[in-house]
Amino acid sequence: MSIPRNEYPRPQFERKDWLNLNGEWEFSFDTDVFDKKIIVPYAYQTKLSGIDIQDFHDEVWYKRAFNLPENMTNKTILLHFGAVDYECDVWVNTVFITHHTGGHIGFDLDITHAVQSSHNEIKLKVKDSSMDLEMPRGKQYWEKESKSIFYTRTTGIWQTVWIEAVNNTYLTNVLITPDLDDESVEFQYEIVGQKEVSLQIEITFQEFVAAKLRIETTRNEGKCKIAIDPQTLGQSDIMSSFAWSPENPNLFDVVYQIIEKGVVVDTVTSYFGMRKISIEDGIIMLNNKRYYQKLILDQGYWKDSLLTAPTDNDYIKDIQLCKDMGFNGARKHQKIEDPRYLYHADKMGFLVWGEIAAAFVYSKKYVKRITDEWMEEIIRDYNHPCIVVWTPLNESWGVLNIRTNSCEQNHSVAMVSLTKSLDATRLVISNDGWEQTNTDILTIHDYDSDNKILNDRYSTLESILSFAPAGRTLYVRGHEYKGQPILLSECGGISRRTEDEGGWGYTNADTDEKFAKCYHDVISTFLESRLVQGFCYTQLTDVEQEVNGLLTYDRVPKINVEIIKQINQGKWTK
Repeated sequence: MSIPRNEYPRPQFERKDWLNLNGEWEFSFDTDVFDKKIIVPYAYQTKLSGIDIQDFHDEVWYKRAFNLPENMTNKTILLHFGAVDYECDVWVNTVFITHHTGGHIGFDLDITHAVQSSHNEIKLKVKDSSMDLEMPRGKQYWEKESKSIFYTRTTGIWQTVWIEAVNNTYLTNVLITPDLDDESVEFQYEIVGQKEVSLQIEITFQEFVAAKLRIETTRNEGKCKIAIDPQTLGQSDIMSSFAWSPENPNLFDVVYQIIEKGVVVDTVTSYFGMRKISIEDGIIMLNNKRYYQKLILDQGYWKDSLLTAPTDNDYIKDIQLCKDMGFNGARKHQKIEDPRYLYHADKMGFLVWGEIAAAFVYSKKYVKRITDEWMEEIIRDYNHPCIVVWTPLNESWGVLNIRTNSCEQNHSVAMVSLTKSLDATRLVISNDGWEQTNTDILTIHDYDSDNKILNDRYSTLESILSFAPAGRTLYVRGHEYKGQPILLSECGGISRRTEDEGGWGYTNADTDEKFAKCYHDVISTFLESRLVQGFCYTQLTDVEQEVNGLLTYDRVPKINVEIIKQINQGKWTK
């Protein structure tokens, strides 16, 4: 049987010696009887898992046998889980390894002390409370049947599981910070094992060596800055020839080598983009030039596999369809996306707004849970040039009383400050849609489709600031507009369906002609407004009962993608 999702799962930090553990695992509900089989990395609620049951099971068990390949023996063995929703205990050969909490971010384990050269066994107990509203869960519904904007739950392993072998001294993490204006790039690294080693960094662009540096280190962490001289690549400056953008997704390749006593003991490959996102005089700038963002809301669900893409190629197809429709980015909504998606966005040139799955009840437990996982997301995805905005909160989910509750307001302020303390290179939104605090962008959710109403609303700053989407003010008490860029981060939501078809949308059009006109009425308003600097249309695909996608759940365009592209470019005529 072929292994599903057999691509290397962590393209920003890749080694050659690894073992994919996707495929058939033993599985059971509620107790460790292992009376079923499941195909990992698909959740039991999905068709591709081979189980396809949507009943509540708050505890599930996994078991898998494996043998170490010969090239992995006598080395340090690391076990990686891409994501396990929500918390799990892990054993290897009956040896308890760890307890992990957090359903959307991966974790790695040193299992060298428990692994054997021949037969090995991994066992997991996963707990995922179906109705815990203090848990970051995003669109996973806490009732039996999907309804409104909420969908089928994901329980257990939903991203790739793999093993890799390293020597006793190895590289564990590198954060890459490009400085486009300074024509340099900073590397902040961490090493496990011997302290007195060398770290060699080689940077290439399309196989031409751009820079090379060797550091003699006496401790397990540090940082260095490397100048990128464009003249070595036959150009006069970085900005015009090598900057990363959706139109020109230029990437520099990196090879890291750890050298111990003259011997290379670890080799890791990576990449980065020379890209700058900033705000100057209230204008969003990409690489020091004004940039209008035409985004699509993408929830990252698939009909047969929910949060897990059926194949790696499905990420490529989605991004290409978006680009074919004239979008230059996506807001990944209520989901921490798989690193493979971010990799393809980097390679293909596609902006991404990073977000986290929300919880829905505010408490101290909620604050700890979402803060811990949010920090892990920022660090894991820090190196991806495609990510230009971070969105820790959405529509006051989890902070329903933020307008008057000081704790919830402080939480919003803290999430922005925390994000900026970890990442000073990107823009941060405090609470996407309304009731914002110290946000870099004033984002608004507006599902009105009447062209006259929209034109009036976005014609003056006064009319924009007086708008109360869903009856909620744009800022909470004690905070006010201070000249931030204005962007419609949710709009449209038009369903293309006839009366006898099920599902719902914010607005309905029952013919292609009516849909195109309605889409134009919405998008043209924002393109023509002198105050709006971008939009995010809801949404890319239908998801279960929500049928307001430009594509069906099976990724079939509902109308000619060229029409959508022309409207997005302001070139369509009725």
